[in-house]
Amino acid sequence: MAEKKTIVRFFQAKGGRKSANASARVFAGKGLTVNNKDYKEYFKTSLRNQLTALLPFEISDLKTRVGASVMVHGGGINAQADAVKNAVARAMVKFEPDLRKLLKPAGYLTRDSRIVERKKYGLLKARRAPQWAKR
Repeated sequence: MAEKKTIVRFFQAKGGRKSANASARVFAGKGLTVNNKDYKEYFKTSLRNQLTALLPFEISDLKTRVGASVMVHGGGINAQADAVKNAVARAMVKFEPDLRKLLKPAGYLTRDSRIVERKKYGLLKARRAPQWAKR
């Protein structure tokens, strides 16, 4: 006798911040997992990161109806929390297009494009020149 498979329909989107990249799957259900761990366990060092990851759910009031699974890599823990927020918000718009009116003005759909400026040849850092010696 063949077992009946349950098909879970999901909507996927990517997000990022600095060098952190996240891929989120949003589905009908409950809970937020980050790298196969509960978000509270993954972002256990900072309450700010836990709240940041949940912001798309809070603003859309879908925390009890919609769940998400996120894989995130690269960057620091704060950038990863922002990448999770960006990816989940984009996937939620695919899940329910009316949410765009809420999430776009809040800035959750736009990737923050600021990154560290690269070091230039002949300089100590991106713009820091070596100290000039008169003699």
